[in-house]
Amino acid sequence: MGDPPVLRPIWWSGGLDGQVELIDQTLLPGELRIIACRDAETVWEAIRNLRVRGAPAIGVAAAMGVVLGTRNAPSREAFFENLDRTSAYLAGCRPTAVNLRWALDRMRRRAEQAADRPLERLKDDLLAEALAIRDEDAATCRAIGEVGQGLIAEGSGVLTHCNAGALATAEYGTALAILYAAHGRGRRFRVYADETRPLLQGSRLTAWELSRAGIDVTVICDSMAGLLMRDRRIDLVVVGADRIAANGDTANKVGTYSLAVLARAHDIPFYVAAPGSTFDLGLADGTGIPIEERSEDEICKGFGRVTVPEGVRCWNPAFDVTPARLIRGIVTDRGLISPVTAGRIRDFFDSALAL
Repeated sequence: MGDPPVLRPIWWSGGLDGQVELIDQTLLPGELRIIACRDAETVWEAIRNLRVRGAPAIGVAAAMGVVLGTRNAPSREAFFENLDRTSAYLAGCRPTAVNLRWALDRMRRRAEQAADRPLERLKDDLLAEALAIRDEDAATCRAIGEVGQGLIAEGSGVLTHCNAGALATAEYGTALAILYAAHGRGRRFRVYADETRPLLQGSRLTAWELSRAGIDVTVICDSMAGLLMRDRRIDLVVVGADRIAANGDTANKVGTYSLAVLARAHDIPFYVAAPGSTFDLGLADGTGIPIEERSEDEICKGFGRVTVPEGVRCWNPAFDVTPARLIRGIVTDRGLISPVTAGRIRDFFDSALAL
């Protein structure tokens, strides 16, 4: 069957005077619209308002935003002032996904390494680094798919939550990369996509890209997962991640923790798929992961319709943390981490550094 149609949610168009172009994911599945960002403020708005979303894609967007924020600097001094200001500005737009900070730190290191170059060469180097981050993420996602595809058995039922596909990365995805790779080998299986309240990333985005790739997908309300598991229609749960602590505790879209508990209760393996850049080894466990809280309107006035009585409060955390003990394994581009323990993760990164 081969690979699915290439889907890239974000890319750089042109040379240093070019622009960031991205799919406005708030309009899917009804409309496929490309928007252009020519300054860091527009990138900030796109990240904050989920026009681009998913931890790896946010990292790519932030790296490109740094280029936009520094390319017009008239002097070396102004360049580094703009670098500081733009990085701090973009770092604050969404707090949970560690890839954003990782990408910003990487852009700063590249700038510091090239600090002695002529100013225009320095700017070119920064653009090259942003493009490398995008290309490396695409390659990493395909590698995740190759590592994890063996988890998908012929005729199995797979449950996923939110969107960890091409739309959340440079292309191909993390959790969905596993499905794409299995599908490319001719394996037949059914995917159940949680609707993923309140912004419906599962029904709007995951179902859109899986159906586009010819993969059998059925959308369910989040509250239906337990019934599917009880009826033995789910053989595997696989999700993405926005931040993974040193012990394997994993932050992902709110509702993931509930699925992990349900999976454990029904003896169904629960896997996380993520690149190395999603690990935050500076956090001992998940208690230190910051959880973004978003506007109450996403619940009480979702998609423009009032669904909660006036005056009634809503609580809207965007993420939750799944304890490592509930995770069967973490699928990375360099292999499977299982069991998920601080020691296994430490050994994994020690081995990666030795390569």
